[in-house]
Amino acid sequence: MVDTHTQVAGPDLALDHLPTPYLVVDHDVLSANITRLHRHLAGAGLAVRPHVKTHKVLEIAALQVAAGARGLTLATVGEAEVFADSGYADLFIAYPLWVDEGRAQRLRQLAGTARIAIGVDSVEAAERLTGLLDPRVELMVEVDSGHHRTGCRPGEAGAVAAAARAGGLSVRGVFSFPGHSYAPDAAAGVAAQEEEALRVAAESLRAVGVLPEVISGGSTPSAAEMGAGVLTEARPGVYVVNDAQQWELGRCAREDVALTAYGRVVSSRPGRVVLDTGSKVLGGDRAGYATGYGRLLDHPEARIVQLSEHHAVVDLPEGLHRPPLGALLRVVPNHVCVAVNLVDHLRVVQRGHPPRTWSVAARGAHT
Repeated sequence: MVDTHTQVAGPDLALDHLPTPYLVVDHDVLSANITRLHRHLAGAGLAVRPHVKTHKVLEIAALQVAAGARGLTLATVGEAEVFADSGYADLFIAYPLWVDEGRAQRLRQLAGTARIAIGVDSVEAAERLTGLLDPRVELMVEVDSGHHRTGCRPGEAGAVAAAARAGGLSVRGVFSFPGHSYAPDAAAGVAAQEEEALRVAAESLRAVGVLPEVISGGSTPSAAEMGAGVLTEARPGVYVVNDAQQWELGRCAREDVALTAYGRVVSSRPGRVVLDTGSKVLGGDRAGYATGYGRLLDHPEARIVQLSEHHAVVDLPEGLHRPPLGALLRVVPNHVCVAVNLVDHLRVVQRGHPPRTWSVAARGAHT
């Protein structure tokens, strides 16, 4: 998704008075990202159920729903509670939850206000949920499409669904997460691999008399490669703001990055500056393919080569004028989901509007 659009400006100086570091969302870029990917997926015949663990922000979810999102994907019951309390009524926790009595009660309360589904990936887990889970809570069977994290083998999905059905529980369909799409040049192959895995899984459900209403998959790197046929639903998350990983993989352009950390130069020497945007605001993730711990939005060739709790050491390309002490720079985190969960608020800038603040409403909702 690299065919863009707007000119990259510099840091918004209306925020210059704020103590750094802080995270800033460019509303115009955010809106363009939502519109572009939702239109693409709708044109491919897929419903969109964005994963809101990326941003955890009610206002961003509202923009996604206004752009046609069918519902929301979440990582935890806590996240689901936050969004259900704000009126979001179709929620899928895409995770094989461990449901104890306390969590069962929380899911029961959620089912009273929203359509709710959770993940399950084994016969043992499905049988355990019998008599524990409110029958209004639906199940989605997770299959492993090659990421090798959670999920049963595609051909075993029917047995999981049959065990759930035997216990009086409702099975909505099957899903996968193609996390191995986060690798250079992997997206197209991984999307095809996921499609085949979900085709086998759906047939496995049909073979035991369970009709899959939803066949769900996708990730931000693979979203552009998805199409209807087998899948009915896509669950991208990072696309809404993008990050250095997506930029590095070529799944977005610099102009598509909507969230940055504003930081100041606190130390300087030839060829290098140090910013106050350490791991406690950027997060510490660095994938094997990443060329640094983050990037500078306005200086694409610069790289963060060393990251401490409160320091980001930036190597500058030859010929670049060295920013002076106190200069305000925009840093693109490697993994935006982690960065957002480290702050209470996002600053929002938008052409023609004064800066405003959005709360990271589901921050810390990990249970």
